[in-house]
Amino acid sequence: MECPRCRAQLPEVAHFCHVCGQDQRSADVSRRKSFAAKPDEPVASFALISSIMPRGAGQRPQTYRIALTIALVIALIAAIFGAMPIAVLVAAFAIPIVYIVYIYDVNLWEDEPLSVTALAFALTGMLSIAFTILWTFLRGPVPFTTPTLGGDFSGSPRVGAFLIVALLVPVVGEAIRQIGPVILASRPQFDDLMDGLTFGVISGVSYACFDTIVRHWSLLTGGLQQPNPGLWVSLIFLEGFVKPLIIGTATGIACAEFSGLGRGYDGFTPRYFRGIVEAVLANIAYQAGTYLFSFVGSSTMAVILSIAWGLVILAILILRVRNILHAGLMEAALERSAREGGAGEVEFCAQCEMPLLEHAAFCNACGTAVRVQPKAAKAKVAIGAAGASTVDAATIIPGMDDATYDAAGTRSAESTGRGTEDPPSDQTAAEDPARRSYDEEGRA
Repeated sequence: MECPRCRAQLPEVAHFCHVCGQDQRSADVSRRKSFAAKPDEPVASFALISSIMPRGAGQRPQTYRIALTIALVIALIAAIFGAMPIAVLVAAFAIPIVYIVYIYDVNLWEDEPLSVTALAFALTGMLSIAFTILWTFLRGPVPFTTPTLGGDFSGSPRVGAFLIVALLVPVVGEAIRQIGPVILASRPQFDDLMDGLTFGVISGVSYACFDTIVRHWSLLTGGLQQPNPGLWVSLIFLEGFVKPLIIGTATGIACAEFSGLGRGYDGFTPRYFRGIVEAVLANIAYQAGTYLFSFVGSSTMAVILSIAWGLVILAILILRVRNILHAGLMEAALERSAREGGAGEVEFCAQCEMPLLEHAAFCNACGTAVRVQPKAAKAKVAIGAAGASTVDAATIIPGMDDATYDAAGTRSAESTGRGTEDPPSDQTAAEDPARRSYDEEGRA
């Protein structure tokens, strides 16, 4: 049996192609019903662990799920009895600690724990503390009736405070969260798409952790609070779990686009800036909603509405990150197939960035014609003895070896590394259809 996607030879009993991952038993060409990181889940799923912890999803998913559940239960029980210092500390550090353990468990830091932890967690945390102190001072008290949270309901939303909370904080905050992950993802050992996603998530939850510490410092230092289970439980759930997952997932999307598809990191491409815009918009929506909900007339209802609004945003982000992960894993498999199936550097489709198979006239992923791509810059080589003029290297279609010839028609030793050879004859061109068609087009 032959895989229709990568042409690999498969046993008749194969369900998926071992080379490119194509489903051989259904018409689901893009594998929408089988998530590449965890095939028993569809791509359109709200499964949190396999989305933000993809490397451990297939082996130990319950470990991280149980750890997060235990931390949530401890924080909520403390909140019920008014032990807010314990509740805030556990909620603030629960997800970051579990995520650092995850990074260690899958050896994501490639035996460089100090640099990864410092850049992905500590640097973002320190910048978060400084920025949160600044913007909360500029904003003023928040409009909750509870004295420990400051403010009251006597006022109404202020334009200045709204712009700070809903515009300044998401934009500057996202810029802060990008610094460490981008530096890490630029290094060769960390240029994989899943690495970029993971560094973005840990940076985001680090930011949320220290933002929570600064904003609720009075709860940390105020000792036991008057029991108010509805308010305290909902506040802890919002600040300790919903908020960090929103910020972490949004930042992870942008950093995953920085790493990009295939070998090496893509860098500051339009896809990366689109990811930045998506992350900022998600945070704007969350911050604006929580600010406006705080004026509904009840502090408990305000937090509950913020939780509901945050869960909607988080669901959208989870679906988005799963699509990015799935496309990246499927593309990586196809690129590997292309590299192992032919010689030379692999060309990529200008439309979908998927790798092109050798001698391809069309992209087998999106169907875009190869010839609509921008032409590569032509290299210049010396003629030789004359040394006064140069000739352009032949423009080679994807998959064909690049070769240059001097004025006498002799193949350049620099291009082959094996001395000089005779130029291709008409007979050779006739034997190679791809070369013949290209040569005929050039003469036309």
